[in-house]
Amino acid sequence: MNSRIMSAAAGVLLLAAALSACSAPEPRPSSTPEAVDPRPTETTVPVSSPTPEAPETELTCESMISAGTVAALAEAGWTAETKEFVAGGVELTEGLLCFWADYTVGSDHGQLYGWSAIDDADAASAQSALLAEGWKREDGADGVYFTEDPRYAMGTDDDGYGMTYLFGDGWVRLADTRQGLILIEWPR
Repeated sequence: MNSRIMSAAAGVLLLAAALSACSAPEPRPSSTPEAVDPRPTETTVPVSSPTPEAPETELTCESMISAGTVAALAEAGWTAETKEFVAGGVELTEGLLCFWADYTVGSDHGQLYGWSAIDDADAASAQSALLAEGWKREDGADGVYFTEDPRYAMGTDDDGYGMTYLFGDGWVRLADTRQGLILIEWPR
């Protein structure tokens, strides 16, 4: 055989050997019952337990809503002020309520976004009080919605919903319209 063909064949064989070493199958786990754990593993870290690799982001008016919303509000000259966060008479001290507006002019025009942790007892109390005050309850895929009577709303979204609370598992959100709830991305 020609020496060039022999060199090329040797090169191909070396390349094939190197590639097969890189793609060698992973060792299979032992088939003994002790080595196999069918239970799912936890893949997320709770917001309250930050790790050095993924530090907890602080809840702020800017971190609560989407970055695009923050940019649009800032471009319009709006800033946020925090307000007392209450749902059905229950003070929500573990959260934050932000009212975004142009505070350089006198106006009642703005946008409201809130998020808070809430325990089951406070959630039940708040929901009962909201119902007693005439708020409309709707169950949804994301949780339980409570929307103010549209006759008394300062503004409504395209579907006719005004200020709306969304109660989930251990948390509550608030926006000035039901559609506005989608802009709240807390916790990230």
